[in-house]
Parts: sequence; structure tokens; C-alpha cells
Amino acid sequence: MWTTSEAWRQWINIGSFPDHPWRSHLQRSALTLKGLTYSPTGALLAAATTSLPETPQGERNWDYRYAWVRDSTFALWGLYTLGLDREADDFFSFIADVSGINNGERHPLQVMYGVGGQRTLEEEELAHLSGYDGARPVRIGNGAYNQRQHDIWGTMLDSVYLHIKSHEAVPETLWPVLKAQVEEAIEHWREPDRGIWEVRGEPQHFTSSKVMCWVALDRGARLAMMHGEAKHAREWSAIADEIKADVLAHGVNDRGVFTQRYGDDALDASLLLVPLLRFLPPDDHRVRATVLAIADELTENGLVLRYRVEETDDGLIGEEGAFTICAFWLVSALVEIGELPRAKALCERLLSYSSPLKLYAEEIDAKTGQHLGNFPQAFTHLALINAVMHVIRAEEAEHQATFQPANH
Repeated sequence: MWTTSEAWRQWINIGSFPDHPWRSHLQRSALTLKGLTYSPTGALLAAATTSLPETPQGERNWDYRYAWVRDSTFALWGLYTLGLDREADDFFSFIADVSGINNGERHPLQVMYGVGGQRTLEEEELAHLSGYDGARPVRIGNGAYNQRQHDIWGTMLDSVYLHIKSHEAVPETLWPVLKAQVEEAIEHWREPDRGIWEVRGEPQHFTSSKVMCWVALDRGARLAMMHGEAKHAREWSAIADEIKADVLAHGVNDRGVFTQRYGDDALDASLLLVPLLRFLPPDDHRVRATVLAIADELTENGLVLRYRVEETDDGLIGEEGAFTICAFWLVSALVEIGELPRAKALCERLLSYSSPLKLYAEEIDAKTGQHLGNFPQAFTHLALINAVMHVIRAEEAEHQATFQPANH
């Protein structure tokens, strides 16, 4: 037991944690992300449980005991922010393995994998189980594993760029994998998909998916320059400009607000990533309009919904709680647009909802504060890290007259 405890202490001591009242929240979130990592392969689980309901007695119950490429790469972003970047190498090796590049094969990047690299994750319902607090069905496997979700290429390339930009060298073994992701984005960015929220309704032209395709081309071009591939860099940069023009033409409404999908005014909290991923600068009027619209119109009791279920064909019935990752994204985005007091107040409120062990599920009931969904949730904890660091660095900047964001 002493050896185990000491190993965890030594790991957390590698990180860089600010001397701040919120330091313990950062440490607990980092430990949670590390605890969700499967050491033999480098895979990072989305959560440790299955079928804890997003709605009490509801049907929105999923198996999260798998490694989502999106969740994993965003988690690495959070760890990187704290100076904990060793896990990135293990995860990139995992991606190289599942892509087949290490044995001369080539497999398109999937949305998710089993922790051992399994590609087929057929979903089934266990009818003989009553579920948590009577919430049915209980599911194992996840039917989203073979969905078309166009954001995964951008999340992957952004994570790699973030981790190797200081070295200015792309590992030779990783380059074919990265090049393949850019090529996938080029081939498919004009097509509809299921989006970051894995809707089970009809595919749509989700704006956030297009933004992430831009990220794939933008980061791909930067990585190509690092790798001495100037021709690819020029070509990919030009396509990134084309994608951005398309998004600004079709994904912004008359109010100057980014919308969930092309041709519709519905809001979506995933568009809070627009400034965080540097699609547009935070002082752009469309960024400010979007952040404030989400803060004012896509919230319940001050907590952020990912979207309005009545406005989104997600293929399900029933309500859901406020998505905690979205609320932490809002904290970061508010800091970006200069709304530090509002961001700090929201962050303090969110931290007050943590469990006695400073852990979070996927959602929070905006009326009761009850945690909903699988637990503990990597997505929530990675966003907590970035949000808290955004606030802390902005507070420091008030004294230094410079703001260094918690990412990129």
C-alpha cells in the first residue's frame, strides 16, 4: 500500500500546480485522469462506469468504459496545462497501434476503442437488470463506435501539435498517422455527421464538426512545416481557409452567433470551443456574441445545457441535466472575452458542486445539484483544469497586464 501511495505522490509532484485556493481541485482532477488511464496500452477511459442515467429513471444510459479519441486527446490537453505530458506519448503509441501503422496496415481512426485496442464494441441491453434507481435500459458496449463524427481528426491533430510544438519535430513513426487524419478531414468535411454529441438522429451539418475539420487542416499544416513538408503545409493551409469561409458563411446567424448546425438558429455549447481552439480571436464580435448567447440563453439556473433537446434530433426522448464540461468551457470562454468576474463566479459555483472527493459525473441537475451520468467523468475533469487555469492566469494577468491562456 505504501508503494502504491508513493507512486501516486511522485506522479502528482511532477506537475506544476499554482499556489491558489483551487489547487486541490486541479490535483484531484489530474489524479482522476491518470486513474482513468489503462497503463498497458495508454488508453484513457471516458468514465469508469456504465449506464448511470443522465435523467433519473430515463433511457439516456450509456457505457463509457471505453477510450474515446476526443475525450482522450482533450484530457491530454488538460494534463499538458499542468505540466503532466508523459501520458501523451503512451496515448499516441496507442493510436499508432490501433491505426495499424505498426504492422503495415491502415485502419481509419474510429470514434472510440476498447482499452485493449478493440475496434468492435457492439451495444446490447441487459434486460434482466433494473438499472441504477430503476433507470433502464442497462447497456454494455456502445453503438456510437462506428458513427461518423468529423471532429475526431481535429482533436487528434490539435493534441499532437500542442505536445510537440515546443520540440518543433514530428516523430517519424507518427507522421503517417497524422497525414492520414488530415486526408480524412479533406475527404469528408463537406459531409454531414453525428457531431460531438453523438446524436442518434439523422446526420447534420454540425458547425462544431466543421470547426474541428478546420482545426485538423490548420494543425496539420503547422505539423507539416515542422516535418519539412512545405508543399503539404501550403495545400492544407489553403483548405483550412476554405473551411473557415464556409463556416462563417453558413454557421453564423443574423445575430452574429455561431449555431448548432447549418441553416438553423439552435444554440450548441460546443461552439464555446471557437475561441479556445483559436478558430477566431476572442475579440471577434461573433465570438463575444456566441459566448454571451450561450451564457444567457442555453442555461438552466446558471448551468449550461449542451443543447435544447426540443431543438435537436438526437434520437432520444426525455430531458437531461446540465453538461458540466460545457459550464467549465463557458468559464474559459468568458475569461477569453474579458468577462473575468462572471467567469470566476461561475467557476466558484461549479467547484461547490464537487463530491466530497472533488469528483464529478457527466452532468448536474440544475434544480437539485445532483450528479447525473457516468462517474467519474474524464470530460468534466479535463475542462475543470482548463477553466480553473484560465481564471488563475487571468487573475495573475491583472497584476502583470498580460494574459496567457491555459491552452495553445
